[in-house]
Amino acid sequence: MTRVLLATRNAGKVDELRRILGGAVELVGIDDATAYEPGPETGATFAENALAKAFEAVAHTGLASVADDSGLAVDAMNGMPGVLSARWAGRHGDDRANLELLLGQLTDVPDDRRGAGFVCAAAYALPDGRHEVVLGEMRGTLTRGPRGSGGFGYDPLLVPDGLTVTSAELTPAEKDAISHRGKAFRLLAPRLLAALTA
Repeated sequence: MTRVLLATRNAGKVDELRRILGGAVELVGIDDATAYEPGPETGATFAENALAKAFEAVAHTGLASVADDSGLAVDAMNGMPGVLSARWAGRHGDDRANLELLLGQLTDVPDDRRGAGFVCAAAYALPDGRHEVVLGEMRGTLTRGPRGSGGFGYDPLLVPDGLTVTSAELTPAEKDAISHRGKAFRLLAPRLLAALTA
């Protein structure tokens, strides 16, 4: 069975992609392969960051690799925080500070202009240089305060289109079915498998 690296230390992401790939490959995370410390994300787009992470993983491990980059794009803020989502308040991964800063910036934005979307770029890179990147998006509307205890990041603020609850109020299975990451990985998976057998 072909071994494929998902360039993350997030066990939840590894489990999610394993479910999508259905056991067609042996999927491992960074700490299950030749462990390395990922470099900084310096791309201007989600696609650039995802591809850079996938190529970096191939260079360190020699394995076919998959990587993703995702974040929140707010319509009233011209797509920001975008690739800066995880460090919007200045420190990487400070979810509370990021939420509070974003809500403060949107205080005067009326309800009918609070559209936003989670965007995910998912990429694969193979040792022979072949690569591909795809995008998935989950559109919705931003609340005026956090709701729910599930998920992470900006999940407590986004009510996906067609729903009345935030992403943080969904079960993991419900979120996987409609999430930007789930959409991108489901789109990428058959392309990766086809490339591995070509």
